[in-house]
Amino acid sequence: MDRVNRLTSATSPYLLQHAGNPVDWWPWCPEAFEQARRRDVPVLLSVGYSACHWCHVMAHESFEDRATARLMNENLVSIKVDREERPDIDAVYMTATQAMTGQGGWPMTVFMTAAGEPFFCGTYFPREHFQRLVSAVARTWREERDRITGQGHQIAAALAQRAAAPLNNTATPPFATPASGAAPADAAPQDASPFGGQLSAALSAGAAALERDFDQARGGFGDAPKFPPSMVLEFLLRHHERAATPAALHMARTTAEAMARGGIYDQLGGGFARYSVDGAWVVPHFEKMLYDNALLARVYAHLWRHTGSELARRVAAETCDWMIRELRTSEGGFASAFDADSEGEEGRFYVWTPDQLADALGPDDAEFAAQVFGVTAEGTFEHGRSVLQYRRDEDLGGDPGGRPAALAQSERLRAIRSALFSARSARVPPGRDDKVVAAWNGLAVAALAENGLLLDRPEFVTAAEGAARLLAELHLDPTSRQPGREGAARLARTSRDGVAGLSAGVLEDYACTAEGFLALSAVTGEARWVRLAGALLDSALARFGDGSGGFYDTADDAERLLYRPQDPADNATPSGWFAVAQALLSYGALTGSQRHKEAAQTALGLVPALASRFPRAAGWGMAAAEAYLSGPAEIAIVGDPGDARTAALHRTALSAAPPGAVIAVGPPDGEARIPLLAGRGLVGGAPAAYVCRDFTCRAPVITPEELRSVLRAEAS
Repeated sequence: MDRVNRLTSATSPYLLQHAGNPVDWWPWCPEAFEQARRRDVPVLLSVGYSACHWCHVMAHESFEDRATARLMNENLVSIKVDREERPDIDAVYMTATQAMTGQGGWPMTVFMTAAGEPFFCGTYFPREHFQRLVSAVARTWREERDRITGQGHQIAAALAQRAAAPLNNTATPPFATPASGAAPADAAPQDASPFGGQLSAALSAGAAALERDFDQARGGFGDAPKFPPSMVLEFLLRHHERAATPAALHMARTTAEAMARGGIYDQLGGGFARYSVDGAWVVPHFEKMLYDNALLARVYAHLWRHTGSELARRVAAETCDWMIRELRTSEGGFASAFDADSEGEEGRFYVWTPDQLADALGPDDAEFAAQVFGVTAEGTFEHGRSVLQYRRDEDLGGDPGGRPAALAQSERLRAIRSALFSARSARVPPGRDDKVVAAWNGLAVAALAENGLLLDRPEFVTAAEGAARLLAELHLDPTSRQPGREGAARLARTSRDGVAGLSAGVLEDYACTAEGFLALSAVTGEARWVRLAGALLDSALARFGDGSGGFYDTADDAERLLYRPQDPADNATPSGWFAVAQALLSYGALTGSQRHKEAAQTALGLVPALASRFPRAAGWGMAAAEAYLSGPAEIAIVGDPGDARTAALHRTALSAAPPGAVIAVGPPDGEARIPLLAGRGLVGGAPAAYVCRDFTCRAPVITPEELRSVLRAEAS
């Protein structure tokens, strides 16, 4: 049989990495399953992503090996899927893999029937093991067909039955709150309804559960491997702001500082790696993802906003700089990720030896840099190489107490970082996955827009606008711009080189893109972003709703898999369920739409069950619930956005706002394109700020000091 290369036209860089394999790969398509039926062979589904280290290892060992490929081609129809392009396929078969093996990961390796029913699952297999496995599957398929297909049918039925189990997400859930989760007296919710009280108590219980799991010595939660708990950190910051809980701020600040000083943060170029393989944030798994950095840039900006930490401010700015410098595409969007590997080795681009420091800096500065960054002859990574850390000031004999010392801010250290960055730039960099994912770009838009205003970095806002335009003009169907077409908005999940991919957007794409548009409008005052966010949210309500106030991860007209995935828990990114709840809440506050507010409240009904039992998987839901309990506050800034007085009020509003507050800014004259601005005017000819709840406002103020005072009163 002549080999046909079926991946060369893919938009996914991950699939294109396999286009030259001797394996007869198919993309996920009906024709592949028809081919399996016609040839009467099982299907191999191999799922991964371009930045995945072990995906590369299995590709080099097995999929580039002609003997292994021959075995696969003779006995299987082999399908390659990029999990980032098709998260729905990944979710369904990862559930099967975890159910059958007790664990999951990538590459995911699934053997199944032509009906898509899995009968054997696993992850990475070394070449010899994989060859034996393929041979065993082929033999069993020939000799015990009924048993193997029956097993697949039973597994598929069990998965579908489990997926059909109802989720309790009523608007006033009858959850019993543990005694340890009773809300403190000073944490009374703005919403005094029974649901508001239950939600407040549940959030206190969630914070208490997180505290029990908190690593007091090293920050983070649990032990190795440690992933950046981005959504949980956002919740903890919001919880402290509303409920004045020192423990929440301590957990957030300790974890953020430990990550910023650890090897998981790129001390030369900025940006965070996917996770730390150890419990002290020293050695990362070196892949760097857009979504991690977008989420963390926002967290560090919010931490600086609340505490004044200069370390947090620097890390927020450097992370935004890294996204723009390294991930921005020529079309204005942001690429997905950088690989962990370069020149065939994980981490090679990032690690240093004392001799390499000396070559780049000379002996005196090299000794100083080794002390600052923890580079030793023994090394912290493989082969005597070290991952750069930023050691605490007291360890260097500098200013104690965790404050940035004069040493850390010295011209000498800045010059050393610059020299090392230049020297590293001569190395072969890791590969970049340059597909643009709608959801992750939405997160980046929100982070860049907020950081641009908070840190007075207008170039960040410009970058956010470029990505938003790409999403609006390439990913979003033109019908979305037409009024009166509720539920008509269609969103492509990916694009590459200015061409939209064929994969339909999933719930997180609609939710996070809407969130990004709303955050951008809050910074720029452009009403078009609010309108487009409304179109996306109307589609989410119309096409993703489950009929009980919750949400499926895929649209009602999406491809039918073994079951329709529905998962309210956070993963590496915020859950689509709670991301859409947050966006609905913000949109309702900006526009006065009761329909959207009620939809948000109903979706948040699941938070109490998750907060008390699985708080580490419910960070975004708990953060959205904090916004709900805070109102959210509505802040209208009326004035010419180019006026310095308006700009001062605007920046104050964002820096001092209660959790989840919404902001609208614009001139007093003409049609109020954002409803929150309607009927608000200047005061004595001066720009004014109105702080409102449910469109009922306090008396306007005209100075940043007055606005801060009003916002403090709102939060108390």
